[in-house]
Formats: sequence, structure tokens, C-alpha cells
Amino acid sequence: MIRGTEAALPRGQSLALIGKGGIDRLLAPLHRWVWADGKRRAQKLLGFAATEADSGRDMARAAECTKDPLLRRLYIRHAQDESRHAKLFSTRAHAILAAMGEDKSGARFQADWLSPGERGLDDLEVHRQSDAALLAFLFLAERAGARRFVVYGRVLGSDPETRDVFARVLRDEAFHTNYSYAQLRRVSPKAHGWHIVWARLGRVWKAYLRLASAVAGVMGAVILTAQYFVFLPVFALMAKRSALRESREAAGWIESRTSAAASLRSQY
Repeated sequence: MIRGTEAALPRGQSLALIGKGGIDRLLAPLHRWVWADGKRRAQKLLGFAATEADSGRDMARAAECTKDPLLRRLYIRHAQDESRHAKLFSTRAHAILAAMGEDKSGARFQADWLSPGERGLDDLEVHRQSDAALLAFLFLAERAGARRFVVYGRVLGSDPETRDVFARVLRDEAFHTNYSYAQLRRVSPKAHGWHIVWARLGRVWKAYLRLASAVAGVMGAVILTAQYFVFLPVFALMAKRSALRESREAAGWIESRTSAAASLRSQY
């Protein structure tokens, strides 16, 4: 337990910070469909494991960069939690795949835009952030992840083992949400609200970039498909007509159409 300066809020306030799931709660039927398939469930858990492991490395880097001793201890615990989450998700994913046996159906559609995991630090440059800016970003990221995990636990009624994994991870996510907000108020008592606003704008911008990238990918696929089915047949027809035209011409030497008198006055 982190002792000394008050590191976190009381449990009741911590749960109030997380909320009841936001828009993900309304999308529960879609989440239930996404998580119903065993192989897709395992693949998504492996993706969560990779994100958590990456977040753990970022938090270890944050612990190195901060000059605040209390934040350093909290960041180290946070990094340890993320590393443990990665192992929990990875272990459960491999257990699901092992129980399914050999499945040659290939990768499933992940629907990450419908059912994402925790975003981690979202490629944030930790060493360039102030303590207040990083805490604001952590607060929003951990709260969003905790809200999703609440919903995921509810829709996994047919898989109690995976639901238990989310319940174990959720306890840590609640603490991360809790301490990041409490420490933000300590570090920046007068401007903590503005830091949260700026962090939220940054997350909205990155969400826009992810959406734009996805739309660009879809548009690129549509355009390439149109080129294949519209333009390629035209060029194939033109090549075929050119080949027929050449086949009609006689092979070998062809008699010149120039007059004999002209040929005598020419070098060729």
C-alpha cells in the first residue's frame, strides 16, 4: 500500500469516477456479439495483453522521468499492475485457444472500433509531459478502460473464467483512475480541470486520426477494387485488339511501297 501523502480517493469516490459504462453500456448487445466467438475472444485478449505490456513499459519510463517521489512509487506500482494484466490476458487467451483445439478457419474480424481495450498511453511521449499533463491523460485513459471492462464482464456470462480476469483487472483499473485524479488535484490544485480538458481534446484528436485512417483504408480498398474490375478489362480489351491487328499482318519480308525511281535516289 502506498503510504505518506494521500495517494488516492476513498473507494466510493473512486467508483463514482469510473461511472457505469457510458456509451459502451448502450452498445452491450454489440459487445455480446463481438465476444461470443471463442477465437475472436482469444485474439482480442492477446491484443489487450500487448497493450498492457506496452503501457507497463511507458509507466516504468514515467517513473524514471518524474522528480516527485510519491508519483515515482505510484508509477512503479502502475507498471507492475500493467505487467500482471498482460500475463493474465495472455494466459487466458492461450487457454481458450487450447480448449478450442486446432482451428484452421483463420483470423476473425476483430471489430476493435466496436469493442476496444484500454488505449494505454496511446503513443504519448512520456518524457516530454509534465506531471499534471501525464496524470490527466492517465485519468481519462484508465477511466475509459475501466468502463469498458465493466461492460465486457457483464456480457461474458458464458465464460466465467474470462469474466473473472476482467474483474481482477478492473480492481487495478479503479485504483489507477483513483490515484491519477487524486494526484492531479495535488500537483495542480487550481488548474487540474484545464489539464483534463486538454487531455480530452488530445484523445479526441487521436480518435479522429484513427477514424480517418480506417476510412482511408476502406476507400483505398474500394478504389483498387474499382480499378481492377473497371479499368483492367478495358486495357485487356485494347491489348487483345492490338494482338489481333498484328496477327493479320504477313510475317517475314514485306515489299516496299516506294517507287523504284525514288529508291535509286535514296541511300536506303
